[in-house]
This record gives sequence, structure tokens and C-alpha cells, in this order.
Amino acid sequence: MTPCPWPIEELLPHAPPMLLLDEVLVCDDQGSRAAVTIGPGFPFIEPSGVPAHVGIEFMAQTCGLWAGGRARVHGRPARLGYLLGTRRYRALEPFFPLGARLEVSAQIVFLDGGMGVFDCRVEDRNGTVLAEAQVNVFQPEEEGTQE
Repeated sequence: MTPCPWPIEELLPHAPPMLLLDEVLVCDDQGSRAAVTIGPGFPFIEPSGVPAHVGIEFMAQTCGLWAGGRARVHGRPARLGYLLGTRRYRALEPFFPLGARLEVSAQIVFLDGGMGVFDCRVEDRNGTVLAEAQVNVFQPEEEGTQE
């Protein structure tokens, strides 16, 4: 994977507070990697931290970063996509703790037109897997464009 030359705001058409990721670490043909820090004002925060099921949205946004990166490579703006579902979501703990810096990765498994399947992980700063799943996404093609 190679570093990404674009800021997260150019790759993911989300606005705060739903832009959950802080930083794009990598974005290339094989997938993407992003970072998020769980701070006191983070959306969905509870006394024990952020519920682990929010990891699905971390993963979906990381898939979106990849799609935004591919659009930018072709001189187009990032567009919205849709999370269709997940398979085998597994979280090792019920919460992501306050103060944690997480890295989220999305590796391509399958692409066909606007359909995509990604193997995704949420890891702590030591590389320990905290959550993983296979994520299914869809991005409709823009009228008059094809890759």
C-alpha cells in the first residue's frame, strides 16, 4: 500500500459529526487504511467508550476512502456509496476505549461494476485486531462514466 496524496475531506463525502475517521494513511489499488482517535466528544461515546458495533461504520468509511481515491486518480470527485452489509463481524471487546488510536484497513476481495467486497479490520496501535469483518458495498455508476 502507498501513502495517499489527498486529504480525507476530498475522498469521503461526509461531514462532521459523521466523518468518523481522522486521517488517511494509505490508499492504493488494493485497498485503504485510515486512523481514528476516540476522544471525549466522539459521536456514539458512552461511559465505557464507543460500542464495538460502530466499527462497522469505521470499516465502511475506510472502503469509501478507497472509492474516493480511485475517483481522484481519474480526476473525478468522491461520491456517496452504500453499505450493503457485513459478513462475520467479530469484535474482541464490546467497546473501543476512550483515548484509543485505531487503524482501520479495507482490502479488496471482489469488485464488479459498482459492487465491492472488502476484508476489513480495526486494530490498536500495537497491531492487535480488535474487530474484523467482510464488508459489502455498492456505488452506482455516474451517468456517462465508466472505469
